[in-house]
Amino acid sequence: MNVTTESVWADLEKIREQAPLVHNITNYVAMNTTANALLSLGASPVMAHAEEEVEDMVKLAKALVINPGTLSKDWVRSMHKAALQAKRLNVPVVLDPVGAGATPYRTRTNAELIAAAPPAILRGNASEIRAVAAALGVAVATEEAATKGVDSQHSSESAVQAARSLSAAYGCAVCVSGATDYCVQGDRVIGIQNGHPLMSRVTGLGCTASALCGAFAAVNPSPWLASAHAMAVMGIAGELAAAKASGPGSLQLCFLDALYTLSREQIARHLRIGG
Repeated sequence: MNVTTESVWADLEKIREQAPLVHNITNYVAMNTTANALLSLGASPVMAHAEEEVEDMVKLAKALVINPGTLSKDWVRSMHKAALQAKRLNVPVVLDPVGAGATPYRTRTNAELIAAAPPAILRGNASEIRAVAAALGVAVATEEAATKGVDSQHSSESAVQAARSLSAAYGCAVCVSGATDYCVQGDRVIGIQNGHPLMSRVTGLGCTASALCGAFAAVNPSPWLASAHAMAVMGIAGELAAAKASGPGSLQLCFLDALYTLSREQIARHLRIGG
């Protein structure tokens, strides 16, 4: 298995043809952005977090994305119920451990979600991945395993070993986002070198990356390939958007347009794979 123009394009075509339903239990900050990104990609988003309906919604979904960015005890219960239902039904789960490392409660909540129902894909920045690895006892905790708000204090390269440990312990693909996005599963590690610095100035784009992982996991049975394809499309769309945008505000609009119009030729021209 390898990531190529053809493999990325094949999955993107499947998403556009099948319009898979992606169930998101996500945060208030990113909800609109992620829903619009999924629609622009070709998927069908639903944002449902009520404890009374999440299990029924999972039955309809092709993927579940859990994002505890704006935490509440009610939402945490919904996340656990939805994740367990998804595991029972073999629906792929993507978990974005937003802000893990920032507070003990946030770190513990994310670690408990992983332990209770290991996701197919765990996607976060370097600080988040290091923090949950330490909390779960699969990596050594250090004073540096801290998160500033929801922003990473580390390069993505610094979390590759923690990602390997998490993948080995929980059988999931782990995606560490950064200047290079590393997708790890077992002994497989691939670096996606697409993206643009302006993307870090738009709130919710990290959450959007996790949502796109959900869309690709809905059409590709390999969590590792799905995460790599999602990060490639995310990064390429960001580059195309930045070339037209004059700042963060217009980048959001151009990013959605880039997802909607992304072509095989653009993927071939821009895809950059590293080790």
